[in-house]
Amino acid sequence: MARDVRLLTQPFNPGQFVGPFTNAHPGLGGVCTFVGEVRGDSGVEALELLHYERLTLPGMEKLADSAIERFDLMGMLIVHRSGVMHVGEPIVLVSAAAKHRREAIEAVDFAMDHLKSDSWFWKREKRADGWHWIEPREQDHDDLARWAQ
Repeated sequence: MARDVRLLTQPFNPGQFVGPFTNAHPGLGGVCTFVGEVRGDSGVEALELLHYERLTLPGMEKLADSAIERFDLMGMLIVHRSGVMHVGEPIVLVSAAAKHRREAIEAVDFAMDHLKSDSWFWKREKRADGWHWIEPREQDHDDLARWAQ
């Protein structure tokens, strides 16, 4: 089992992480990867993620460990940006390697639901009229709640 969790302040290319992660797990049955990018809808010009690093990185590591145990993964990769990002830039990369595809798919979904609604980041968007704080939507909370079952 391998866990790779990174918190970055600069833009990243998801491919530079996914290839080596996949190659590090010979014999895997499936790899599932999700990359989230800054959307340009609703007039968004930029996105800023703030956090408290002493909680953020350990929290991300605990989340990865939880996914590895829950879904019997061979490995888990989480890469997350902070700071100011522009439309089209990657925010987050989550990749799971498993013996079977279903576990990999569910592990990525599990991690993203937690990162979206139960994480250590404060998010705000810049639009033409200035910066606006963003709160998780009701659907985000519903998505997270299904994992408690």
